[in-house]
Amino acid sequence: MRPSSQSLGQTTSTAPRQELRRDALGVGGIVFLVLAAVAPLTGIIVIAAIGIAVGNGGGMPGSFLIATAILLLFAVGYAQMARTLVSAGGFYAFVVRGMGRPFGLAAGFVAMLGYNCFVAGAIGTSGFFTATVVKDLTGLDLPWFGWSLVSVAAVFLLSRRGIDVSAKVLGVCLVLEVSILLVLDFSVLFRHGFAPAAFSPEFVFSGSLGLGLLFAANCFVGFEATGLFGEEARDPRRTIPKATYLSILFIGAFAAFTSWAIVSALGVEQAQGTAVEHLATGDLVFAISTEYLGDFLTKAMMVLLLVSLFAALLALHNSASRYIFAFGRVGVLPTALGRTRPGSGAPQNASIAQLAFGTGIAFIFWAANLDPITALTASMTGFGTLGILSLQLMAAVAVVVHFRRQRDPRLWRTLAAPGLGALGLALIVGLAIANFPALAGSDSPVIGVLPWLLLLAVLAGLGTAAWLKSRRPAVYEGLNRDMDRFSDSPR
Repeated sequence: MRPSSQSLGQTTSTAPRQELRRDALGVGGIVFLVLAAVAPLTGIIVIAAIGIAVGNGGGMPGSFLIATAILLLFAVGYAQMARTLVSAGGFYAFVVRGMGRPFGLAAGFVAMLGYNCFVAGAIGTSGFFTATVVKDLTGLDLPWFGWSLVSVAAVFLLSRRGIDVSAKVLGVCLVLEVSILLVLDFSVLFRHGFAPAAFSPEFVFSGSLGLGLLFAANCFVGFEATGLFGEEARDPRRTIPKATYLSILFIGAFAAFTSWAIVSALGVEQAQGTAVEHLATGDLVFAISTEYLGDFLTKAMMVLLLVSLFAALLALHNSASRYIFAFGRVGVLPTALGRTRPGSGAPQNASIAQLAFGTGIAFIFWAANLDPITALTASMTGFGTLGILSLQLMAAVAVVVHFRRQRDPRLWRTLAAPGLGALGLALIVGLAIANFPALAGSDSPVIGVLPWLLLLAVLAGLGTAAWLKSRRPAVYEGLNRDMDRFSDSPR
């Protein structure tokens, strides 16, 4: 059942431009989009290194396995829901279906705030590291914001050509960044092997397992984007669940394997101390690479870090713009944001709005002469991570509630497994809030209060739902109908 043009404030002539390009992605394309957002090379060089330093040190590989188990439990229920609901709204749509429109709008506001902040941080991070690496390798010294603008322009040009083009570009980027890390991993393995002690309880539960688990979960941020591409996927009821399982398994296995190589190269007992020494400069992995791969391949890794950062920016932008598009299509945001580009089916207006927001935030930090890493990246990426983790938790609860309301008899798939996953995610979100300065990488009191923005986003969503119900009932009713736009239609 399609929503009427009146309910969405659109004419019949514009209705076709409210649809994303269908049948554009297979399992591989979605996996590339998701893994590029996760940015494996960036995750290892930055996040895993911090986890080793401030978390459980040599036991960090075990943290990745625990996080993988939690997310796989969540994915069991997520897969069941994905077989009945296809929507560009991603987890926002899941929460609408499971917990009703007010909580769904709250989840959507959290999603938009989290993803848009994450992209703003990614714009700054990409610009800063590009400026740094280019200066080190060529001597050319340009402002970081200039390189950010180059990245934003490239993201826009690729995204407007359609999601299938983005998937191909991201696939190449992913192969390159994973390959250089695997070369490092096997170099360590062949030289002196891996240390089994990294998975022993003595080390896994040493130091701060909570922080280790938090940073391990941080490396998975982006996997939830599989559902956002349901309308653009071939046979989404099968493609989305498969892509979700493959993404979680790949991220978990790759991160555990590579962090195992790192702590083995450092020595499991000495790993935390050595990581702390490199924490300020952030060059732990580069130092190991110089020893095991030499100067040339280490410089290649530095260049591929830029590729990884750009790929993450492109993939995160695709996710953020689809949340804006979904809200524009139903009339919560201006309906112009819910239109797509003829031919490619790209949500071009939502894309422009999203990049304008992210670039505007980055410009403010640059104009104020604030450091792009300790100020922009710390605040925006840190808060974006917390927002996306909270969104995952809301979706996990919605999955359980939905299937209990349906009295689904498959208790393991719809109650036990997703319920355990929800509890695990609740633990991770609690750790993220309690340790937000560590997550953001800054002890600034201003950054410390950012988690309160989540509460404001939830209240704004609930308030918007009440306002729509009383003042724009057609739009409010359209929220449910939009959930069925593709779920009940043949593919």
